[in-house]
Amino acid sequence: MKKETEKPKILLHSCCGPCSTAVVERLIEDYQVTIFFYNPNITDREEYEKRKDAQIRFLHQYNLNRKEIEAIRLIEGDYYPKSFYQAVKNLEEIPEGGARCTACFSLRLNRTAEEAKDRGFLWFGTTLSVSPHKNHSVITKIGLELANEKGLNYLEDDFKKKAGFQRSIELSRKYGLYRQNYCGCEFSNRERGIKWQVN
Repeated sequence: MKKETEKPKILLHSCCGPCSTAVVERLIEDYQVTIFFYNPNITDREEYEKRKDAQIRFLHQYNLNRKEIEAIRLIEGDYYPKSFYQAVKNLEEIPEGGARCTACFSLRLNRTAEEAKDRGFLWFGTTLSVSPHKNHSVITKIGLELANEKGLNYLEDDFKKKAGFQRSIELSRKYGLYRQNYCGCEFSNRERGIKWQVN
């Protein structure tokens, strides 16, 4: 059995606290996990703060029952929605799940990979695939290309498998976390109640 200090360190991009719950639970035995909360796609500041608070709340409660060496750290990326609008320029009217979402995944994963490289992580990944609304193959393609470009390893797991999404709902209730009902950007908000009802 590996010692805790021998576990590979992974920088895990988190889209929100609820999604991170089931992913952390799945990874914690094999990795030293650090959460990277980077989501400029959440274009409403109040909504961003609610999701960040849910992330902090989960990690605080989760770490209470773990040794210090096992505690999950949180890194918050810059909150700069203008970078999201620049990334999706001319894609504003594309339906949810199309090229605009791909550009958004690329923005967030690229920043995660850069942060991982700068901080000496050999692995990076994302919680995005826990959602049934996110295309795992698209996310993985982006992640692997970035890993190859930056000399890193990308974790390819599809976290929605093995009832990962359902587990995230259970854990969100356990920890009393705010659960959003749309992706985060103003464009997905327009479709609220059609594609993004997740509760």
